[in-house]
Amino acid sequence: MMNFEEVKNKLLDSAKDIKLNIATTFTDEGTDLNKSQLGGIALASAYAIKNPTLIKSVLAEVSYLSEAEIEAAKSAATIMAMNNIYYRFVHLVNDKSFASMPARLRMNVIGNPGIDKLDFELSCLAVSAINGCGMCIEAHTQQLLKAGVSKLAIQSSIRIAAVLNAMAAGLEIAEY
Repeated sequence: MMNFEEVKNKLLDSAKDIKLNIATTFTDEGTDLNKSQLGGIALASAYAIKNPTLIKSVLAEVSYLSEAEIEAAKSAATIMAMNNIYYRFVHLVNDKSFASMPARLRMNVIGNPGIDKLDFELSCLAVSAINGCGMCIEAHTQQLLKAGVSKLAIQSSIRIAAVLNAMAAGLEIAEY
């Protein structure tokens, strides 16, 4: 498995800023996130981005996560893959009557993710940003703020998602 350093070395000079951001983004200093939150967000984001090299490198970097935390990252990426499509449609369609219709989608994992609920919410927020669902981004952000999570922690989860997304893009570009 490749670690971040090896992945960084695969990136072209055109991704110099991403190489620099990798080092500063994946530390718990100045993020208001603990190590487990940081790792869970990174892993959920990698799964959402769907780049095998990125997933393997993140798994190597977050080997400290428990099995429950790894499963929660998988669950966040999977449930948001469904919810982000559905709620992005509800948000963007001109016929607002769809918003009043029951979703009829099972989402039990959100209520019982197997880890701290706020940690799971942070991962779901990052995945929702990757998937571009404004309605889900807003819902998760409001839930986190209401629970007292700092704006810095929320911003940090999005920074992680953004840098990992750019890493994946850089890896794909380096192949051509």
